Amino acid sequence: MFELQDTLFAPEPLPVVTDAEGGIRYLPESIAAESARRWFEEALRNVGWLSQQRMMYEREVAVPRLLATFARESADLPAPLGEAFEVVRDLIGAPFNRVGLNLYRDGHDSVAPHSDKTERLIPAQPIAIVSLGATRRMSIRPKTGAARTVHVDLAAGSCLVMSYASQFTHLHGIPKTPGVSEPRISLAFRCFEA
Repeated sequence: MFELQDTLFAPEPLPVVTDAEGGIRYLPESIAAESARRWFEEALRNVGWLSQQRMMYEREVAVPRLLATFARESADLPAPLGEAFEVVRDLIGAPFNRVGLNLYRDGHDSVAPHSDKTERLIPAQPIAIVSLGATRRMSIRPKTGAARTVHVDLAAGSCLVMSYASQFTHLHGIPKTPGVSEPRISLAFRCFEA
């Protein structure tokens, strides 16, 4: 098991997985603290969060988090997502046009290890996940071979950037974390084909 630790110096991008498209890298403190706080409060208040059901093990179960999704051009794009789109597009240099939101209400909410579906994604364009609110751990592990799991504590204002290629080689998830009582929102920016 490998864990990324904070350093005493200015935050630098921390490589987690390497590949020809930039791999997976963690960008701590990439969103100004005041912006991250405001985005969290506005998203919590302004987004129409949905509860979904999914089939699992031949029965329907509640998805253990709340969800929302928006296109960049949506007429009903809630505050603060318009600003977030511009900041993250400038930060990463990718033409993000879709954002998926997850609200983890506390440490009981989670997402199982998975890779993003790539059918509608533009090849070679990254996925950027901005964390707001409580710090939660993401676990990243290879799909095959020796299972070396990397754990990254995603702090408020941080951004985890995953290459398109990494979706074919690695799984990522947010495990349940007993003791976490505060909410976390993730903004997952993607480049969808028209």
